[in-house]
Amino acid sequence: MFIIGELINGMYKDIAKAIKTKDKSVIQKCALAQIKAGADALDVNCGPASSNPVSDIQWLIESIQEVTDRPLAVDSSKPQVIESGLKALKNKAIINSTTADPEKLEVLLPLAKKYNAKLIGLTISAKGIPQNKDQRLELAATIVATCADQGFPIEDLYLDPIVMPVNVAQQQQKDILESIREFKIIAQPSPKTIVGLSNVSQGTIVRSLVNRTFLTMAIAYGLDVAILDPLDKDLVDAAITAELILNQHIYCDSYLEAYRKK
Repeated sequence: MFIIGELINGMYKDIAKAIKTKDKSVIQKCALAQIKAGADALDVNCGPASSNPVSDIQWLIESIQEVTDRPLAVDSSKPQVIESGLKALKNKAIINSTTADPEKLEVLLPLAKKYNAKLIGLTISAKGIPQNKDQRLELAATIVATCADQGFPIEDLYLDPIVMPVNVAQQQQKDILESIREFKIIAQPSPKTIVGLSNVSQGTIVRSLVNRTFLTMAIAYGLDVAILDPLDKDLVDAAITAELILNQHIYCDSYLEAYRKK
C-alpha cells in the first residue's frame, strides 16, 4: 500500500494559519510526522483560505522540500496552481487531479508529460458524480483512452472511483469497491487505483472505524494507493495487516515494526 498523507491542507486550521503567517516550521513538522507514521508521499493543498494559491503552493512545496525528498502530490482544482507547484518541485510529482472532462484532460495531460509527473484521474465529469459501477467504468475508460492517445504512460495513471460518504450513499459502496477491481482490466499495463479515504466517513460518528474497515476491504479488491491520515496508527496498522493476510508481506511477530522500517 502506497500511502499519501493528507494533512498538509489549508482546510485544517493550523495549516491555514501557517500559510497565512508563512510559518514553515508548522508545515515541516506536519510533513515529518506523516513520514514517520508511514506516509510514502505527501498531498499539498493550499485550501480555500489561501488568497494567492499560485504563490502559496510554491511556498508550501519549498518548505517541505527543505526537510524531505518524498514525492509530493500537487492538489488543486486550478491548472495554474498545479503548474506553479510543479515548477517548484525538485523530486517526483503527482498531479491531483484531473476529471474525465476533455477540457481538463487537454490541459493537465500535457503538464503531466512536461514535468514527468504521475496523474490522478477522478471518475467524475461535468455531469456529476457517477451513481453506479458502469458509469465509473465508462469515465475511467475515457481517461485511459485519452492518456493512450496522448502518449501518457498508463502505469503512471491513478484512477479514483470517487468514494462517497457511507451515511448518504450506502448503496454505492459495493459498486465503488468493485470498480477498484475492474479498473485494473481496462488496459495493459494496468492503471493504478487510488481513493481519498476520508470521504467515506464524512458525517459519521465513528470516522476512524469506518475508514479502517473500508480501507481493508478496498485493499482486498486490489487498491494500490490511498490518501489518508497516516497519524491514525490503527488505520495504518490495519492496512499493513490486510496486505499481510493477502500474502504481500512475510509474517513475523514484529511485522508492523518491520514494515515501517523497510
